Amino acid sequence: MKKIREWFSIQLAKHPGRIVIIAILLFNIVFLILSALIISSLSLKGTEGMSFLEAAFYTVTMILDAGCISFVVEDIGTSGVAIAAVCLAIIIIGMVSFTGAVIGYVTNYISGFISSSSSDSRRLKISDHFVILNWNSRASEIVNDLLYCRKKQTVVVLTDGRRNEIQKEIDERLSDTIRKENRALKRQCKEIGGIKGAVAYFKGRVKNNVTVIIREGDVYSSKQLHDIALEQARSVVILGNDINNSVCKYGNKEMKEDASRGNAQTVRTLMQVSDITSAQYSKDNQKIIVEISDDWTWELVGKIIKYKQVAGKCNIVPVRVNQILGQILSQFPLMPELNLAYRELFSNKGATFFLEEKKVDDDNAHITQFLKNHSHAVPLTSMQSGGKDYFFYMADAQKDIAKVDDIPARDYSVKLNRNYWIERKNVIILGHNSKCKDIMQGFCGFCNEWGHGNDKNLRIIVIDDKQSLEKMNYYKDYPFVIETVPASIYDKELICSTIERFVDSNVEDTSVLILSDDSASNENIDAVALANLIYVQDIVSTKKHNDPNFDLGRLDIVVELINPKHHDIVSSYSVNNVVISNRYISKMITQIGEKEAIFDFYTDILTYDAENAVTFMSKEVYAKKVSTFFAELPGECTAAELIRAVWEASVSDDIPKEKQNPTVVLGYVKKSGDIVLFDGDQTTRKVKLESTDKILVFTNH
Repeated sequence: MKKIREWFSIQLAKHPGRIVIIAILLFNIVFLILSALIISSLSLKGTEGMSFLEAAFYTVTMILDAGCISFVVEDIGTSGVAIAAVCLAIIIIGMVSFTGAVIGYVTNYISGFISSSSSDSRRLKISDHFVILNWNSRASEIVNDLLYCRKKQTVVVLTDGRRNEIQKEIDERLSDTIRKENRALKRQCKEIGGIKGAVAYFKGRVKNNVTVIIREGDVYSSKQLHDIALEQARSVVILGNDINNSVCKYGNKEMKEDASRGNAQTVRTLMQVSDITSAQYSKDNQKIIVEISDDWTWELVGKIIKYKQVAGKCNIVPVRVNQILGQILSQFPLMPELNLAYRELFSNKGATFFLEEKKVDDDNAHITQFLKNHSHAVPLTSMQSGGKDYFFYMADAQKDIAKVDDIPARDYSVKLNRNYWIERKNVIILGHNSKCKDIMQGFCGFCNEWGHGNDKNLRIIVIDDKQSLEKMNYYKDYPFVIETVPASIYDKELICSTIERFVDSNVEDTSVLILSDDSASNENIDAVALANLIYVQDIVSTKKHNDPNFDLGRLDIVVELINPKHHDIVSSYSVNNVVISNRYISKMITQIGEKEAIFDFYTDILTYDAENAVTFMSKEVYAKKVSTFFAELPGECTAAELIRAVWEASVSDDIPKEKQNPTVVLGYVKKSGDIVLFDGDQTTRKVKLESTDKILVFTNH
């Protein structure tokens, strides 16, 4: 009955007209059956005179069906004109006073019912749903990632307006994803062919399993929060506002200044939400995810957590958006292949990070034991979160963690380069965004771990407009920034000559990080980034034309986009590393909504060790060159053999424990950009590494 009630509540909110039509059809069916029974029971066959009941029935028939007047007209002459006139009067009066009145009343009632159901005043009777409070450019990506969940999802959005615009945005985003995913799957299934391919497509195709209910209202209103059944929600996401929603340049400037100081709206919303979710009548283990982009809001949210978070009731997870995106955007120009890996690992699609509540005293011993009889999941690390102990894995599904297999033994080993060190990185940054300081902090973390606290392992030049460079004090606080070049987007010659000079002066590969201004007005979003991309692509094409032997791999291009609609435009320029920054936060939020402890895991893998650390404690995902990571190129093997051989070599007893770098292989990336992650059955996946490939590893250094 609970499921039926929830289904009815959702349908009533989404399609009230459909419910009314179904109700009318059911009513008419019941009415016809009852009428037939009544008419049958009132039929007085064999009687010559008309009884009172027959007269009453005849009268009602004339009222409801004016066609019956034909029988009256036929009787004129035998019964007389008077009776015909009386019958006509009955029909006319009945049609007006009875039929017309009833139809009018029912019509008004139905219209009012539909209007009431479509409005935001009717309370939803649902549970275990996903609630989004406010709306910004990341919100549709959160809804989109729920498509990959293996069960049906219900999402309720409460926002202050733009219902139709938001509905259109969601519909377009989901339709585009379903179309692209199913098109790609269809191509794969065609290669299989026959009935087997058709069955694979039928089972694997992406279907719209997400029901979205959009409510316009006040996110600070206790009544309206109760109306969307907030106390029964599985997860609640409180989103910040987009600066670029303001098209007026003066309003845009004012919003920038306000955003840099703090977000009182977020604090106010969290206070109301935490008051409801921490109550005794609320659902247990609710997750409240809060987007934060400034120190003031961070401090106040911390105080709310201290006073309002109740163990086992509401678990508040503050997410520092700019800091996380800054860390991600700093890793991609250093190791562009991580963008390809994170796209999948941070989502519910394909290989994903999973966890189980488990206390592990010794990571190395647990992983060694786990690898002996598990071939469908890759063990990673243990961590404590929220007072509980967890162990993390990479797998295709949660159930893969429990699969126990007999892994065939084979004498296969690898030799690792004990003196491995990441080569010097050269980065060109074009443009700016609100996360520049956080990006620089990410680079600082890399220098702390791989440059012994100095800038010897990293060289960066920044090309940006003068005003933005002044705001960052020309990056003088960061010794690894060796040059800043003031240039507007229209200074093509200066931009191109600077890039060419830097590329030609370095033996090592160079990465170009093109940033998109996330504070630009809506009509200008990504415009400067796309123009910079054309400049860089023109340089690459010219170099290849002048020197056919020019190695295109020497110049990696990483483009940040704000609007996902521009993805296909950038991809047409043969750029593999398109970073839609909003998607990473959205994917993380979706996963935190399912398992909040995953957030601490993400925080760890995006953070390098502190400066002058005696031992490397933090663990990260790295893309390392096969030619330098291995002392000898590994022979052909299976994924299971490679994972176990690298692990055993990294924790070998002949290495002092304090100098060990326990390493788990997650997959590899071909020079062409094709990525392979070791989800599924590792024993059936063949691996043949080449010196130009890069291996994806999870390790502390």
